[in-house]
Amino acid sequence: MTGSCHLVECAGKRILVDCGLYQGSRELNEENAEPFGFDPASIDFILLTHAHLDHCGRLPLLVKRGFRGEIITTSATRELARVVMLDAAHLQEEDARHHARYHARHGNETKIEPLYTTLDALNTQERFGRTAGYGKAFELAPGLSATFLDAGHILGSASIFLELEEGGHRCSVFFSGDLGNYGRPLLRDPVTPSNADVVVMETTYGDRLHKPFAPSVEELYQAIEETFKRGGNVIIPTFALERAQELLYYLREGMLKGRLPRSMQVFLDSPMAISATQIFEHHPECYDAKTAELFREGKDPFHLPGLHFCRESSESMALNRVVGGAVILAGSGMCTGGRVRHHLKHNLWRHDSSVVFVGFAARGTLARKIVDGAKTVDLFGEEIRVRAHIHTINGFSAHADRDELLAWHHKIGPKRTFLVHGDEEAMASFAKLLEKTQVEMPRLGQVFDL
Repeated sequence: MTGSCHLVECAGKRILVDCGLYQGSRELNEENAEPFGFDPASIDFILLTHAHLDHCGRLPLLVKRGFRGEIITTSATRELARVVMLDAAHLQEEDARHHARYHARHGNETKIEPLYTTLDALNTQERFGRTAGYGKAFELAPGLSATFLDAGHILGSASIFLELEEGGHRCSVFFSGDLGNYGRPLLRDPVTPSNADVVVMETTYGDRLHKPFAPSVEELYQAIEETFKRGGNVIIPTFALERAQELLYYLREGMLKGRLPRSMQVFLDSPMAISATQIFEHHPECYDAKTAELFREGKDPFHLPGLHFCRESSESMALNRVVGGAVILAGSGMCTGGRVRHHLKHNLWRHDSSVVFVGFAARGTLARKIVDGAKTVDLFGEEIRVRAHIHTINGFSAHADRDELLAWHHKIGPKRTFLVHGDEEAMASFAKLLEKTQVEMPRLGQVFDL
């Protein structure tokens, strides 16, 4: 399940690790508006692992409902979260206006409110306080300290190591956040502490392995090459943070190596991804050695010939007139909203076009329906036939796979393990592989003594 949010109580303080949006089905969307299960005003600190919407997306709602504590995260996450939350607020407002118009046309004057507004997102920025540096412990209160460690997932992402003391009892708890895929370009590999008593870890890919990365890149090149031969477009539903930048990196590599035509037109049709790409250029402290060296040499790894940034909606709409030879990167990655839905409407029914999925698709999302072989899908109230070539390339995932998760867990050797942030089947499958640890798969709202 998406929507990470964990509450820790210790030494008279209440700490949240993340506060994310549920993403997927309509029922999960409705659950976002439900009470948190705790009083937002009672929270002292929020430790934010990274800027993906399913980890930071309900922060403005928390502020709207009374949170006045301090949000602590890395410098890069702080910048990215601002972009993500403002974009989410804008979409919430747009959805509210759309539903209001729909109900008004049908004689229903029910007032539709957004989950939160742009003002709520801006107010949330005022709650960001200290900036966490990787590997540097800091005290939240007597008996309560936190250390952010590089999670290698997206720019600025972190796992969080908490050292807790209360009533003479000590306990260390390590929250994985989302763990990155090892040996990838751009970012460093995830870091682990030497040990922890308790681990709270994600299981997004707890039941499967990723395809090898090099063949995945080659599969992307082949999909583009074959689509261009047919005269169609390549639509890539793209997560704005990390995936968009990684794709630009490899499209550039493909051109430099002659695997892709230098005349190829690439459109990054996502204002948030454009802003995120610019933020990426501000944070060389997060890169692996190879990428950092490119920047030092004045070579932007995200720039390629024929790249067009589409910030304005009019620029996005103009792409509907492009009938072939284009690679269009657009959000959202799970096709739950954003401009990619318009591009799917104009290309999904075409035999000559392709849709390339390069990320996780949660249950209930449009992306998952297409990946699972739907013959038709609903887009803007119209049934669209799925006739385009559909490619699913799992090797691009920004998440660690099953074996990487196991290796990460083994390095720590915790006495107790909480499995979270994954489908039930993935968690259950992964739980069977864990040894010498007490495994818990908590339900929403369940409380445990550590």
